[in-house]
Amino acid sequence: MTVDEIAGIVNGRIVCGGDLGDQQIECAFAADLMSDVLTLTQDNLLFITGLVTAQTIRTAVVADIRVVLIVRGKSVPQSIIDLARANDVVLIATDYSMYRASGELFAAGLPPIY
Repeated sequence: MTVDEIAGIVNGRIVCGGDLGDQQIECAFAADLMSDVLTLTQDNLLFITGLVTAQTIRTAVVADIRVVLIVRGKSVPQSIIDLARANDVVLIATDYSMYRASGELFAAGLPPIY
């Protein structure tokens, strides 16, 4: 599934990295606990979270995650967009809850990491 397809499924908008809309994503993981994310080793992973902090982007970079979906209608500050852009991280924002976004993506065929 591509980044553009993911954004469409969750009625989201690509906040940063729109030029990478054709990037392939193989599975997803949802969490607000960054230590859980740091245990992941899967490539081409979508990270779904409600946290909009510099730590979220830094955690994604350390875990080699290139696409982050921000849920719950959170506004993404320019400082976070700049940090994501500097680290080649795509940001997608949606008004959906984490539960709904995960469910919609699963129903559309995007599998969980485990």
